[in-house]
Amino acid sequence: MAGKPPQSDPVQDAPQVAGPKHAAAGLPAIGHTLRIAQRQMGVKRTALTLLRVNQKDGFDCPGCAWPEPEHRHAAEFCENGAKAVAEEATLRRVTPDFFAAHPVADLATRSGYWLGQQGRLTHPVYLAEGADRYEAVSWERAFDIIAEELTSLASPDEALFYTSGRTSNEAAFLYQLFAREFGTNNLPDCSNMCHESSGSALNETIGIGKGSVLLDDLYQADLIIVAGQNPGTNHPRMLSALEKAKANGARIITVNPLPEAGMERFKNPQTAQGMFKGAALTDLFLQIRIGGDQALFRLLNKLVLETEGAVDESFVAEHTHGFEAFAEAARAADWDETLTATGLSRAQIDEALSMVLASERTIVCWAMGLTQHKHSVPTIREVVNFLLLRGNIGRSGAGVCPVRGHSNVQGDRTMGIFERPAPAFLDALEKEFGFAPPRGHGYDVVRAIRAMRDDRAKVFFAMGGNFVSASPDTEVTEAAMRRARLTVHVSTKLNRSHAVTGARSLILPTLGRTERDLQGSGEQFVTVEDSMGMVHASRGRLEPASGQLLSEPAIVCRLARRVLGDASRTPWEEFEKDYATVRDRIARVVPGFDDFNARVADPAGFALPHAPRDERRFPTATGRANFTAAPVEYPKLPEGRLLLQTLRSHDQYNTTIYGLDDRYRGIRNGRRVVLVNPEDARELGLADGSYTDLVSEWKDGVERRAAGFRIVHYPTARGCAAAYYPETNVLVPLDATADTSNTPASKSVVVRLEQSATN
Repeated sequence: MAGKPPQSDPVQDAPQVAGPKHAAAGLPAIGHTLRIAQRQMGVKRTALTLLRVNQKDGFDCPGCAWPEPEHRHAAEFCENGAKAVAEEATLRRVTPDFFAAHPVADLATRSGYWLGQQGRLTHPVYLAEGADRYEAVSWERAFDIIAEELTSLASPDEALFYTSGRTSNEAAFLYQLFAREFGTNNLPDCSNMCHESSGSALNETIGIGKGSVLLDDLYQADLIIVAGQNPGTNHPRMLSALEKAKANGARIITVNPLPEAGMERFKNPQTAQGMFKGAALTDLFLQIRIGGDQALFRLLNKLVLETEGAVDESFVAEHTHGFEAFAEAARAADWDETLTATGLSRAQIDEALSMVLASERTIVCWAMGLTQHKHSVPTIREVVNFLLLRGNIGRSGAGVCPVRGHSNVQGDRTMGIFERPAPAFLDALEKEFGFAPPRGHGYDVVRAIRAMRDDRAKVFFAMGGNFVSASPDTEVTEAAMRRARLTVHVSTKLNRSHAVTGARSLILPTLGRTERDLQGSGEQFVTVEDSMGMVHASRGRLEPASGQLLSEPAIVCRLARRVLGDASRTPWEEFEKDYATVRDRIARVVPGFDDFNARVADPAGFALPHAPRDERRFPTATGRANFTAAPVEYPKLPEGRLLLQTLRSHDQYNTTIYGLDDRYRGIRNGRRVVLVNPEDARELGLADGSYTDLVSEWKDGVERRAAGFRIVHYPTARGCAAAYYPETNVLVPLDATADTSNTPASKSVVVRLEQSATN
């Protein structure tokens, strides 16, 4: 039988701490997966559901965006993917009776863990102005309320339409179509907070804001550099690909401020040998100081330039632009400055160089550890410089590999979820649908929060996600949300954002990936795009959690009909009945989706075109791949301060908290911990097990405090600390963002540690 949800929040004031693990997966992962799944779904439902995850005739995991191999195991999922599925396919239910028993003020005191554990939402609910709790409401009344607010705005730009990375291609296309027909480009999305820096850097340098490798390229690589990423927790199925690459002869360099179990050794639960012995993955661990990656790659580029025969001169001459300016900047790289910025030794960098020079095919993978700093975009440009020097873009076994987090975050952007759309996309939209879309840029996440704070935005509509918990500067974000006239959340489960409301609020329950979607023309499927640009179908099989649920496409179509009325020539009713008609329109608007319906019928899906990868053609402003030459930057720490990165625990996916343990880092029964290097802790007088307040320092002089964190002596890089988000998002200033991309700088927060009243 499935377990019941917790009645009260678990006590987290005394986390238990042991040493970090040195291997990931194996038997403990299997046991943990089955316990979590059984608790949420029961035994029979667990078996039926998990065997459909990531299968060609099943549904795409609602977790990460890692691609599926051509030949799939019967259990083609990881521990954290199984947790995501279990939470969605849970037998627990949040009915109108729940809201009658829990006023919003009560929900606001609960942890994200407790809220998420209550189960699936079953009915649309409404918080009227002045009311203290949500009440059930009909779908018709819900759409009327939204229409009342939207049509009373002084300008369409007073509305914000946020998107989570779980949203399917079909729903995302319809959502941006509605927003633009309504009259705004205010389409902030979760990409603004994660890989926006990657897209900004890659668009400028290679002409497309996506990675240039496919899964087979990893298997063919000589060298894979994994920088600023923890695959063992955030993309566990990536470990299988790295294991296969190692078996094929690849070497792996890991660049990260913390040692992570998954990159040390992977115990593959799909094989007997893997289960018990496992495979060592990392050949060289570079424990870099937070934010030192640009300096490292700049020095490596200098050393490659100084090595006779190391530069692919024919590739550089034929396919690149800006080499001379780049080379001048790279040759000026300073050893002493690099050692200070990185915390590495000369011997470590020399060893990395020898591995680089021995490789004919190199891939660089990265995630948030590179994208969430002030200088993230120049850092990723420097990674591109590093690959261009030796011709490592546009050939097999080589390229850039930004590893996306949420399952369709890349597809949503492809479908037009972007506040700064390309003119060509808007032209195609206008030609296909016969209306003039707005041309002015809209708000990204940070600008959307400012707009609500400053009363320039009045309606906030979220297609999935947990905006309040995902965003920086928690107190500022929550105050901004409370200034809105109306907040609307399309959700499967409760989260913190539902308790931080505008004057009025709606929660609209929607189908999950696991559930059957029946519309007027019959059973439907949706599509997603993975982190490597592969598009495939996803078909839910479970009966919906409630007969009151609507799919995301249906919600958008009904809302559009109610708001836009007869003035709209878009066939919203037809789109709701048959998603194939949506895909027909996508095929005529979005490049690469020709014959969409026919091609997605292939169970393996299809790869979107990628000019740099497929043709060594670079659709940039210069028509070539662009070398760049930005000044080297890295965080400078005042005396007595530490540089904090926010990160996930192993019992967490983005802002969804599955449990209170971080098994690989040795943390149990609590999340308010801060990991500090023992030598730094001794110098600062921070005893292991004592409690501290984290206080961030920013040029605006505002005190931002996260209170009551247990000190854990941990092998982080010197001068660096780490703690979990969303608890530490309160420390990230809204205006502390990456240049160009405007992504919150959540991986480099200057903090001082003060004795806590908790002691």
